[in-house]
Amino acid sequence: MAMLRVALGNLCTRLSAGPLGVQVSRFSAAAIPAPNPNPDVKYKQLFINNEWHDALSKKTFPTINPSTGEVICHVAEGDKADVDKAVKAAKAAFKQGSQWRKMDASQRGLLLNRLADLIDRDKGTLSTLETLDNGKPYAISYAVDLDLVVKCLRYYAGWADKWHGKTIPIDGDYFTYTRHEPVGICGQIIPWNFPLLMLAWKFGPALATGNVIVMKVAEQTPLSALHVASLVKEAGFPPGVVNIITGMGPTAGAAISSHMEIDKVAFTGSTEVDEDQFHKILGYIKTGKQEGAKLLCGGNPAADKGYFIQPTVFGDVTDDMTIAREEIFGPVMQILKFKNVDEVIDRANDSMYGLAAAVFTKDIDKANYVSQALRAGTVWVNCYDVFGAQAPFGGYKASGTGRELGEYGLEAYTEVKNVTVKIPQKNS
Repeated sequence: MAMLRVALGNLCTRLSAGPLGVQVSRFSAAAIPAPNPNPDVKYKQLFINNEWHDALSKKTFPTINPSTGEVICHVAEGDKADVDKAVKAAKAAFKQGSQWRKMDASQRGLLLNRLADLIDRDKGTLSTLETLDNGKPYAISYAVDLDLVVKCLRYYAGWADKWHGKTIPIDGDYFTYTRHEPVGICGQIIPWNFPLLMLAWKFGPALATGNVIVMKVAEQTPLSALHVASLVKEAGFPPGVVNIITGMGPTAGAAISSHMEIDKVAFTGSTEVDEDQFHKILGYIKTGKQEGAKLLCGGNPAADKGYFIQPTVFGDVTDDMTIAREEIFGPVMQILKFKNVDEVIDRANDSMYGLAAAVFTKDIDKANYVSQALRAGTVWVNCYDVFGAQAPFGGYKASGTGRELGEYGLEAYTEVKNVTVKIPQKNS
């Protein structure tokens, strides 16, 4: 995650250029069950129309344990033909008069709550798969990520029957009201860094508002999402409402983003994460040293095997250095000096990114001044990486378009329809 960090006295601001991190909540290690070191990976196929399918091409691809570099298993490699099949199923599920379209909004909320309950029930299995596939510590998967997943789905379950239209008193003898209607078939593409959390962020608002989904999960981390697909069926969602494709970005991902029958594409991207990215990060560290930054700690692989790198901090970094300008997407921190608050605001804003920023200070006036001036979608004051399903998240500039989470997340998955009816006479 590329970020700008600058400090003077008791003021510090940090501008994050990459995808989110998560504030680790306090938890007791004793409350976390031990992971299964050799879990049985049950689901390796495509999930279409509430059924499991091999890819039409019969192709598979390996998913790798980043801790060891070893193959966990092989998963179906979907492509355009499989996306077409999933879209056909979604289209049938969204057809006027279908079970899903006729379902009460409160029932959609009940299904989302049921899915959250099942995820909570399978928390240990899902956390194990998440860690096995993604490489993050099991305690974080269990006590942080899965907790946020369940909370997100329950939050949007509560919204299902509360996303209201309005009546509008226009001039003349007319009765006018608005409806919030589902967009339709939603193509969703999620990254590897928070596989289940990104799934929940997209499932929640889309399903609460009555849409249907064709999702492509990151090819690096498909296993936990496929397990959730089995829970979608167990929860009672009608066939075709949720479809999950595993495959590559240039094939399956491109087929979703360009499909003429998909009404909306929601995309959270990320850089590659594998041995290539491992060497790319080491290359950035080498460049930082060559350009004159002072390596304060780290800078090497963290182990003899796997794709982990030591937490790395550079001092004496200047704005024109590569490690200050480009998104590294690795554990590399840069420390930059500044002279006054206005200077640091200008420098922090001189970036193509603007996802999130943080200000650390004892001066509330400075906190308010800087937080209002920073061009970032989220600004934390005296904290960092704090998220809740209730609050919107999204970036300025190249960090993204639109917002996820909160009430704003619902807007992205609905169309507003104005209905005006001629009446004999208006009575106020």
